[in-house]
Amino acid sequence: MSATDFLNTNVLVYAFSTDPRNLAAMRLLESGCCVSTQGFNEFSNIARRKLGMSWPDIRVAIGAIRTLSVKIVVPDVATHERALLLAERHNFAIFDAHMIATALAADCLRFWSEDLHAGMVVEERLTISNPFRL
Repeated sequence: MSATDFLNTNVLVYAFSTDPRNLAAMRLLESGCCVSTQGFNEFSNIARRKLGMSWPDIRVAIGAIRTLSVKIVVPDVATHERALLLAERHNFAIFDAHMIATALAADCLRFWSEDLHAGMVVEERLTISNPFRL
C-alpha cells in the first residue's frame, strides 16, 4: 500500500476491534495509507459508542493511526463541494461522498471500504475495493 491508498473509517474501526476482520484492517493500516481528519472524528464516535473505548484509549488509537499513516488529509470547502456533486451523481451518502472527495483531492487511486460498491471507479481513477473480500 502507499499514499495512493485511502482508508475509510470502517477499516480504521476494524483495526482496533476484536472482530475477525481486525487482522486484514491492521495490515492495511500498517502498510501506510492516507486517512482524513473526518475519519478521525467518525472513528472517535464509533469507538466510543460501539467499541466502548474510553477517551484516553481513543486518543491512543488515533495517535497510532497518525503514526502509521503516510498522509493525513484535511478536507476543505472545495472538497465539500465535490462531495455534494459525487453524492448527487452516484447516490452516495454525503459522509461517504465526502470521504471519496477527500481521497480524490489527495490523488489517491484506491479507496478501501467494506460499505461501498467494490470495483466501482470514481472519476475514472479512484477504485473502490473491499479489503475483506480479497
